[in-house]
Order: sequence, then structure tokens, then C-alpha cells
Amino acid sequence: MTINEAQDEVIAEFEDLTDWMDKYQMLIDLGNDLDELAPKYKNDSNLIDGCQSRVWLQCDYVDGKLVFTADSDALITKGIIALLIQVLSGHTPQEILDADLYFIDKIGLREHLSPTRSNGLLAMVKQIKSYALAYKAKEQA
Repeated sequence: MTINEAQDEVIAEFEDLTDWMDKYQMLIDLGNDLDELAPKYKNDSNLIDGCQSRVWLQCDYVDGKLVFTADSDALITKGIIALLIQVLSGHTPQEILDADLYFIDKIGLREHLSPTRSNGLLAMVKQIKSYALAYKAKEQA
């Protein structure tokens, strides 16, 4: 599945929900479904700067693709990182760097987050893209 197909799938999942409380519940459910992050990855080097909540993001390079796992100590934030992983994990560094993450605006996420959560979302995207940049550089070395 391409990144855009994954984004379209997320948009379709959220389209049926008209009430934002239902959308928040969907985010919480996504966070609860996130694979467990091994305790050894819950360290300072995996903490994302710029998030009010604590968010740990682990990136592994597997067969030319980036595979992300994450955790957070806040339910909605955990759901947000779960959404990003659903869309971006399992793709090449170049695909991630080229991705236009239009689903964030299409599902109304940015406009319904508090300013601190919105900053956290941007920090998560920035961290994912920096992993992609670092692994792309390694590929070319």
C-alpha cells in the first residue's frame, strides 16, 4: 500500500464520524491498538522534542524501509503517533521524504488539536522525516 493509499484509508475511517468526541475516541482506540514499545526503547534518545506529552519513537531500517514503533504517556497523543505510523511505517526513506501528509488537514486533526498538541504533531512529523533523511544519507554513503 502506498502512503497516499494509507492516507485515503485514514480519511475514509474518519469520514463516517461527524462528532469530534467520536474522532477523539477513534484516536484513543488507535493508540490502544499500537504495538507495545519495548522498554529498552523508552529512553531519552527516542523522546521527541517539542511534545508536551512524552512520546518515544523508535525507527528501524528493515530491507530498505523504515519501520516505526512508538509509545506515549498521553492517550490522544499516542493515537496521533499511531496514525502517523499507520501511514508512514514500512516505506522507503525517499517515499517518506516525498510524502505530502494531506490526511492531517482532511480529517480536521490540525484544527481540532490544542496548540500544544498541534506543536507535538509537527514535532512527530519532523522526527519521522529526520529519520528518513538520515537513512537516505546512509543509503547513499
